[in-house]
Amino acid sequence: MISFVIGHKNPDTDSVASAIGLSYLKNCLGLKTVSCSLGKINRETEFVLNHFGIAAPIILENVKTQVKDLEYDRVDGITLSTSILSAYKRMEQNNMRTLPVVNDKNQLQGILTIKDIAMELIKGDFYRLDTSLNNIVKDLNGKILTGQDFNVTGKISVIAYYYKNIQGSLGPEDIIIVGDRYDILECVIRSQVKLVIITGSGEIPEVYLQMAQLNNVAMISVPLDTYTTSKLINQCNYVSSIMKSSGIVKFKENDYLDEVKEEVLHNNYRNYPVVNNENIFHGFINKRHIINPGRKKVILVDHNEYSQSAEGLNEAEILEIVDHHKIGDICTTKPIAFRNMPVGSTCTIVYQMFREFNVKITQQIAGVLLAGILSDTLLFKSPTTTDLDKESALELNNIVKIDMEHFAMEMFKLGSSLEGYSIQEIFYKDFKEFELEGCTIGVAQVFTLDTEDLFNRKQQFIEFVDQTHQHKNYILTMLVITDIINEGSYLLYQARNNSLIPTAFQVTAEQGVFVAGLVSRKKQVIPKISETLSLLK
Repeated sequence: MISFVIGHKNPDTDSVASAIGLSYLKNCLGLKTVSCSLGKINRETEFVLNHFGIAAPIILENVKTQVKDLEYDRVDGITLSTSILSAYKRMEQNNMRTLPVVNDKNQLQGILTIKDIAMELIKGDFYRLDTSLNNIVKDLNGKILTGQDFNVTGKISVIAYYYKNIQGSLGPEDIIIVGDRYDILECVIRSQVKLVIITGSGEIPEVYLQMAQLNNVAMISVPLDTYTTSKLINQCNYVSSIMKSSGIVKFKENDYLDEVKEEVLHNNYRNYPVVNNENIFHGFINKRHIINPGRKKVILVDHNEYSQSAEGLNEAEILEIVDHHKIGDICTTKPIAFRNMPVGSTCTIVYQMFREFNVKITQQIAGVLLAGILSDTLLFKSPTTTDLDKESALELNNIVKIDMEHFAMEMFKLGSSLEGYSIQEIFYKDFKEFELEGCTIGVAQVFTLDTEDLFNRKQQFIEFVDQTHQHKNYILTMLVITDIINEGSYLLYQARNNSLIPTAFQVTAEQGVFVAGLVSRKKQVIPKISETLSLLK
């Protein structure tokens, strides 16, 4: 089963690059993984991926359990032309009570249950036949005496009385069951009936075979007696005559488990077919699968909090976490590999893992990991930067061989360009929720080389922050505008306690106040707010 390597919501370069790098490492180590992004990548990350020739990770909407994640029963379908008796034998041999009926493209046409077969034996039309000659021969263990396979449709009659009593009453739509009564046999052949089933497997004189061929009458011989043959003959009918073909409750592979549960609760069927968007049949699910569902397997990078991760994470199986943030609220039911290091970039940790496992790193992967380090450390200007970040970047650049400062500035230039973005898009470009001291806060951060453009829309940002604050009911809602050149940040905010921001950052309470040296949300903004909240309680 494939595992998803995912970064946080509103993905930045470190989040995307570490997911790509770790997925590559895991695949080299034998685990099947795919890197994912919880949203559209930003311009900075797009520049990085294009520069190093790496495809963008797939966008994952959520990790909620879907039907395709369940270990449902894989069942081969039967065709519309399968006989009822043949279907029943298959059910009996495989201890099954439901069979899917499909066409030649494996598209679901209907459902056949053991109940359908039982009701046919009780209430079915015992005098009509609609099947193939081959079905009859196979089901009754017979052999063809004259004629070839064709669709046998007509009225069934068992002839056991004087032949003169039936003269003139038979025709091309009749199917006759008879023993070795040659007088009757001659009569029905001359009447040009559709099919004669001769019971008992006795030798039929050549004259009657020739007569049947001349009159275009099909004849088969079966070893069963007349009574048994008459009891089984209508079970040779096509399953299409009794299957359920409308009102079928079925689920698609991508349906979510919570929706499926709701449907199952209101129905009482034993099995429910699983199909894809083209109605191709894949298998059956039942209550057993829903009670013990399979779960998506995920590896988290650059975060370890539910609010920052994929929707439905509580339904998934977390295999591993690689992060450089504070310990969050994610919990698991069993021990996992949890690597958390106080470094400036998750990509630094991933690179160290390559070294530990002695896996050769390609130039492309080295490039994106290096870009992730440069991005998250702001070219080593962030207070989160460690010697290990710098050492890792230098070692990676021995493989990539780029001018790190020039590359970083190009990356920041593209990444900080906000041309064409709306107020809402800028705010949520890198927005995260945090649980601090029992309170929920929302902090957005945007890096820029040109603060003038943002401050031309200052009032619009203030109004949007206020609306978000009221709607989300946060204790604090803040936009941190980080000036890369001047190495500091401007703060736009709304707070329930007006002294929260002035106390936390030792500034005046004005909107857009500049805090020198404040560039890291993780290591500076959040710790200061957390500490202040604790003091103000």
